[in-house]
Amino acid sequence: MLTQIGSRFPGGCEIFLANIFDPTDGLGDTQRAGLPAWKDSMPILEAYNAVIRRAAETHPNVHLVDMHGAFLGHGIHCTQFWQGHFDWNDPHYWFFVNLEDPNERGYDAIRRLFLLEIANNKDRFK
Repeated sequence: MLTQIGSRFPGGCEIFLANIFDPTDGLGDTQRAGLPAWKDSMPILEAYNAVIRRAAETHPNVHLVDMHGAFLGHGIHCTQFWQGHFDWNDPHYWFFVNLEDPNERGYDAIRRLFLLEIANNKDRFK
């Protein structure tokens, strides 16, 4: 898909691709959020994010936006300071009630992550 997108822009293009966030803050306990238990959720999430990371590494014009890392500590365990991903500077929940979408704070974080990655690669736009 990335190769096809690039072929449509003969003058070149930069693609910013985000990985997948984890609303369980790395614990995989979907049942705590009212969803069925899913023992394979973490290995599947890790596999998808590995594919996304490899795709970005393979294409020099593709830039990975690490949404996964930024959202850790802002999911269903965001108020539990004893958890490994607790964010002392921003211990707030970034997800909507359906758990698969961000809330306003989460969307703001996504916007910021993309803008920072674009700014970090601004020299490529000349």
